[in-house]
Amino acid sequence: MVEAPAGVEGQGFFATSLDTVIGLARANSIWPLPFATSCCGIEFMATMGSNYDLSRFGSERLSFSPRQADLLMVMGTIAKKMAPVLKHVYEQMAEPRWVISVGACASSGGIFDTYSVLQGIDRIIPVDVYVPGCPPRPEQIIDGVMKIQDLVKNESLRRRNQPEYKALLASYGIE
Repeated sequence: MVEAPAGVEGQGFFATSLDTVIGLARANSIWPLPFATSCCGIEFMATMGSNYDLSRFGSERLSFSPRQADLLMVMGTIAKKMAPVLKHVYEQMAEPRWVISVGACASSGGIFDTYSVLQGIDRIIPVDVYVPGCPPRPEQIIDGVMKIQDLVKNESLRRRNQPEYKALLASYGIE
């Protein structure tokens, strides 16, 4: 059960800030978009299975449309030819949007230090949480989702309008 946010409560009422309520609702209703290319994708499939059950965290509905997702989960090796596609998928997502880089290949290119493999997706899109491992265990993926939930829960509603956030997106060439 989710803990009640800080606020004033009494018999028949509860008062808190709007930011807190919206953060709580967002954190427990994340719709992930899996962008899986290799073995990390198989581990993600195990995470969605009954043994680990990612749906316990409000991420039951996988969205395969970027316009309906708010969490991009990039898993596996990303070739440089695929980088523009990944960036396009990210740009199609509505704000607020978050990104998890799952596994060594998505985070740093992994063992593939070659001309054709992107050495980390943070070269083309901003990343919020990195999940280490090759491939990471389902428990690690769940931990990454829980870190995203903490980020979402505590994020100000106005953060996306701040000049710092707009400058971050501009540094990636995203409007």
